[in-house]
Amino acid sequence: MVRRNEIRPGEVAVTPPTATDAGLVFIGRIRTPWTDRMACPRQGRLDGPVCRIEVFEPWAGGLDGIGLYDKVEVLYWLDQSRRDILLQSPRSDGTVRGVFSLRSPVRPNPIGTSLAALVGIEGATLLVRGLDCLDGTPLIDLKPDRCAFTPLAPPQPGDHETG
Repeated sequence: MVRRNEIRPGEVAVTPPTATDAGLVFIGRIRTPWTDRMACPRQGRLDGPVCRIEVFEPWAGGLDGIGLYDKVEVLYWLDQSRRDILLQSPRSDGTVRGVFSLRSPVRPNPIGTSLAALVGIEGATLLVRGLDCLDGTPLIDLKPDRCAFTPLAPPQPGDHETG
């Protein structure tokens, strides 16, 4: 992971195109114990510290029913990450890989995801374990753990017939 804007040997930065508005709306803010990228864990742990996901109005009503799940998928915007590194050397060992083959926070659209254990709900705030982002990170979305859902059966002959 690139830290403090360094470029390691073999890494390649590009000039990104002008951003276009995708209409992204931050629905909340994440509160964690980490205020510096050097102290933030590389991956969240389900036995890590309790963090708070504060959901803003008018989105708080969307939390109805989330307590039915043990885990929640958290999508967040890594607002302090670089967006211009195409090839990275994640271990500083001279081995270079493309950004899309890594889970590095340094990416063209710095969207982070964590599968977090839901440990409590206080109004419009979720208490979770398993995050790996800085305090104040903008929240993009929440989804129940996809493993909690039975996959759809493959299509069968006649499924799309009309009567």
